[in-house]
Formats: sequence, structure tokens, C-alpha cells
Amino acid sequence: MNLPKDLFYSEEHEWIKKENNQVRIGITDFAQDELGDIVFVELPEVGEEVEADEPFGSVESVKTVSELYAPLSGKVVAVNEELEDSPELVNESPYEKAWMIVIEPSNESEFDDLMSPEQYEEMIKEDD
Repeated sequence: MNLPKDLFYSEEHEWIKKENNQVRIGITDFAQDELGDIVFVELPEVGEEVEADEPFGSVESVKTVSELYAPLSGKVVAVNEELEDSPELVNESPYEKAWMIVIEPSNESEFDDLMSPEQYEEMIKEDD
């Protein structure tokens, strides 16, 4: 399983990458593997507000539909529109090509709730 060390992780299996005053968000390799082949991705519009721990979109696989939960609150400033036509990128490249949204976080203290790669790996092992 691929688990980049320069990212933060959420209990809902999202990865978070700090980029100056913005944050890029996607789902982890573990999450896409559990879901199976992704056939559809629904994401918010640029300008929408997302709330920490609230759904901001969904991914549909051949097995199920799964909500995407925002790890942080903030305003959506970019959406990966490539996923609309190529949802399989989530399976092929969860950390590079399949980022989902970029937000400007509105509450810095929410970063305290995120996990390090080691903590996330421990959580996954406990779930097995």
C-alpha cells in the first residue's frame, strides 16, 4: 500500500496536502482499494463552502457509493474536473492525478484532528 509521508490523513480515509495557504484533498490508496473500480466521482463546485466531517461529494464504484467527507472546513478554490471523464484515475493514481478538491481552510485548529502517516497506518491495521 502506498502511503506518502508528506501528507496528513483523516479517519474517513482522505489525504490532505498543505500547499501554502491552501489544502489539496483526495482519497487514500487504501480507500480506493477497498472501494474497487471507481466509475463515477461527484464533487462540489468552486466557491462552495465545505464543513469538516460533512460530506462534500461521493465516489461510485462497481460495488457501492461512498460519501467523501471533508477533513477540514473551508472554501473550494479548485476541483479536479478530469475525474468527471476519467474516474478510473482514482484507482490508478490516488495521490497524483486523482486529487479531488483544493480548499482555503477557514479553521487552522482543525489540522490538530488529522493523522500522521504512522497514525493512519496504525488505524488501518486495527480495522483489519
